[in-house]
Amino acid sequence: MKPPVAAGEQRHPSAGERAALLALLGDEDPRVFQAVRDRLLQCAPESAHWLRENLLSRDPVTRRHAREIVHLIERQTADHRFLGFCLGHGEDLDLEQGVWLLARTQYPEINIDAYRALLDHFAAELRELLCDAPSPLSRLAVMNDHLFNDLGFRGNEVDYYDPDNSYLNRVIDRRTGNPISLSLLYWLLGRRVGLPIVGIAMPGHFICRHQTSTESVFIDAFNRGKLLARSDCVRFLHQSGHGFHESYLTPATPRGTLLRVCTNLHEVYADRGLREETARLRRYLVALSG
Repeated sequence: MKPPVAAGEQRHPSAGERAALLALLGDEDPRVFQAVRDRLLQCAPESAHWLRENLLSRDPVTRRHAREIVHLIERQTADHRFLGFCLGHGEDLDLEQGVWLLARTQYPEINIDAYRALLDHFAAELRELLCDAPSPLSRLAVMNDHLFNDLGFRGNEVDYYDPDNSYLNRVIDRRTGNPISLSLLYWLLGRRVGLPIVGIAMPGHFICRHQTSTESVFIDAFNRGKLLARSDCVRFLHQSGHGFHESYLTPATPRGTLLRVCTNLHEVYADRGLREETARLRRYLVALSG
């Protein structure tokens, strides 16, 4: 996505220029389209409204070009909104709102309210099942069975570094994700049904923890909710070369969790050589680290 327009640069074209830009949407010359696209992006978000009628054009080239530019404008708008969210909230930001706003930077057309409603539905089903689970371990067993068997969520071991593993809408659509996204799902559902579940940002692997007054149980959502003792986590940290520090098993803050999601995405995009996406995620890292 392009950066904001420099001060003093014309943002609003005259009626004549606007008509000319829209007329050129059907031009198949890539250089012409690039020039038209760049000018319309400079006029965003107002230019998205001008382009709407062209989404239904009889000319397939015009439709395709209009659709591409509208999508870019919507991503640009989502990018600005997410950056504003990161800069305007502290350590205890609304994590669920943050992950949905992040998802819109890649998928601006998603209906966040619909996805929230779907999570509410998952939670309502789970709440009924938990009525017959009196102990913490039995409640976790019920939650694991519902999430990983009934709903079919699983860790994406086939394509672990797929960027879609980090966008919650795609995790829900495809029923697969990476450790942090599946832990987020587990965390958000646990919050909805009143279970004391938090995220644990261990180096190298994100998990959850269920904490009561008498015991702690760690949950590996990437591995179908496998239950872990503290000693299992300590062993993993030593075996993976990180060593152990008490802070590694403390609850992750919402801001720290969102930062880790963005860090993972930044690394994935950088490894794939996607410069614009890498730069976009770098802006988010700066905003969340400040």
